[in-house]
Amino acid sequence: MTLRLGVNIDHVATLRQARGGSQPDPVHAAVIVEQAGADGITLHVREDRRHVQERDLRVIAEAVAVPVNLELSVDPAGVALAAAVRPANVCLVPEHRQELTTEGGLDVRGTLSRVSEVVSELREAGIQVQLFVDPVAAQIEASAEAGAQGVEIHTGAYANARGDEVRRELDCTRESVQLAQRLGLRAHAGHGLDYRNVGAIAAIAGIEELNIGHSIISRAVFVGLSRAVQEMKSSMRRGSGID
Repeated sequence: MTLRLGVNIDHVATLRQARGGSQPDPVHAAVIVEQAGADGITLHVREDRRHVQERDLRVIAEAVAVPVNLELSVDPAGVALAAAVRPANVCLVPEHRQELTTEGGLDVRGTLSRVSEVVSELREAGIQVQLFVDPVAAQIEASAEAGAQGVEIHTGAYANARGDEVRRELDCTRESVQLAQRLGLRAHAGHGLDYRNVGAIAAIAGIEELNIGHSIISRAVFVGLSRAVQEMKSSMRRGSGID
């Protein structure tokens, strides 16, 4: 199985919103990313619309052939938007107004009833549903109970780890992927991954897809978006032992 790369283009929209104009256009970014070899486009439509707008989602869904992965909270308006646009995938994430980026995984166990309702609604619309969770057994088990088809393991703690903590976080991620597989869930991973740390995650058997945004868009400032995507795919291939 070839490990897939989903490129998160939220930071392109953030740059556009900083000036309030139309450039850089996330739709253009999505097309470039696809042409560079990305296997999917990820974008987060937040409740406060701080970066990605509904127009971005609707146009990108029509403009690219690769799957679109929409990150959402369980907010009813966002869920209704997803049901109307019908991207290939939705990943339910926690969302807080003051955070700079998603901080930690969704508390599926603590909000099981609401999450189950949203999962059911999205699946009825023909959308594949993943839940963004910390590498914690109780959350992965709750994801299966909620009816999700997969989980995206939050790799933020791994990305921030130093010294012996790195190995512990890798082991935790590996065990979480194995648990997900036993429960019949697809396993994705993402958050904080970059060109230096992605290899060890890519080497974990059972992970089907990595969703990466900030490091790719940051690298694109210096080398261009196409090359940044290609370099990340090369880093992933080396980590998974394909190169």
